[in-house]
Amino acid sequence: MIISYLITMGALTQVVGSLSDRIGRRRMYLLGLALFTAASIACGAAPNTTFLDLARAVQGIGGAVLMVNALPLLSRHLDGERRNMAISTWGSAATAAGLIAPLLGGALVDTLGWRAIFLINVPIGVVAFAICLRVLPADAPAGRVRIDWAGAALLIASLTPADLALLRGEDQGWGSATTLTQFTIAAALFAAFLRLQSRVGTPTLDLVLFRRPAFTGAALAVFVSRVLTVGGTVYFVQYFQGSLHLSPTQSGLLLTPVFVAQMAAGMIGGKLLSRFAPGHVIAGGYACKAAGATALALAFTPTVSPWLLAVPLLVWGIGGGIAGAPVMAVAMNVTDKRQAGMVAGTITSLASIGAGIGTALLGAVYTGRIADVVADAPHLPAAALEAVLAADGDLQRVLDAVPADARAAVADLLGDAVAAGASAVLLSSAGLAVLTFALVLTLIRGRDLPRPVAGGQPA
Repeated sequence: MIISYLITMGALTQVVGSLSDRIGRRRMYLLGLALFTAASIACGAAPNTTFLDLARAVQGIGGAVLMVNALPLLSRHLDGERRNMAISTWGSAATAAGLIAPLLGGALVDTLGWRAIFLINVPIGVVAFAICLRVLPADAPAGRVRIDWAGAALLIASLTPADLALLRGEDQGWGSATTLTQFTIAAALFAAFLRLQSRVGTPTLDLVLFRRPAFTGAALAVFVSRVLTVGGTVYFVQYFQGSLHLSPTQSGLLLTPVFVAQMAAGMIGGKLLSRFAPGHVIAGGYACKAAGATALALAFTPTVSPWLLAVPLLVWGIGGGIAGAPVMAVAMNVTDKRQAGMVAGTITSLASIGAGIGTALLGAVYTGRIADVVADAPHLPAAALEAVLAADGDLQRVLDAVPADARAAVADLLGDAVAAGASAVLLSSAGLAVLTFALVLTLIRGRDLPRPVAGGQPA
């Protein structure tokens, strides 16, 4: 159910972003709202799993349209600090939504059932459609529009197996024939897509964008940051529950200040752009991420007090906020506003791919470190060792799978293994943050950022 949504969203983000530049952002945004709302009704009324999967796929299409058109619409008539703050506000709101959604979703499922998590979108979608219909500025007449249909098809065809491999790779096996075939097909089709983009007059992805160092720096920063951030955040929870034995509610409460700090710092990051070089602001954010990740990696033990983790967690959240919003602002500010949909699609696609790669890469670091810890405990029964490796941090699953006389030793081993695995992940994240720090200082330089001229287009 989740996979069908993520695959369609990931595969179509770039395409719908480029389409919005050609046929109108208001038209595309209203279409996205209509699709998302209608698909939510279908999900809530789904009679079986197959129907639900198909409805979720359509919902993913609507989600892709909404995601890539939000920023271009927000920044369409804004420049300078107002534009940066609009982007920062959007980023902070998105962070808040990401924090609230799981809590609200859990409450809805517990009180009204699973269908409520889809049907709640319906009144929101209807109201949003009515408001947007009234307030969004009209698009210019579309006229005769040339669309790169071949490029769009090639890109969708390449991203679909890539997304599937990233989402299913762990279950299929990263070295399995199925996963390798999916990646091979994706790479071949993407190479064909890039070749076509260098030849067509109206490309789905204008490769000239990457000739601007600042845009390339912003794109790489988003990609690498999602690799390190997704992995880091996922394994916070693994450590809290598998090593410190906190409940899901306690884990959520411990993480809440992180997200609050990230939202507040996102707004500060937007303000800082008007006073300091963007590269320095973004690099400062990643320096905080590196410092927070290193401190957490050193602190992650089975016996540490959760209170001692509060400061490095806040540093991690502040770093994410300061770095996050300015990156998107740089990407938008160094490109033509007429390509805002394409730019948003590119950045969003890279973020999605980075999240998938981060989950796979840091997941391998985590399980590898756990395996090393387990290998150093040969006194335990073989069944207990296998259970520790298979459970991936689920304490109760391990204890249920081993003999009673081995449970105390397994519980201690599991706490040590999860702490060691999470620590290895955070050290890897710190290294990636340092890499991103160097990238943005090298590529996002003040002299490369165009100054706005009459009409609002970059010079």
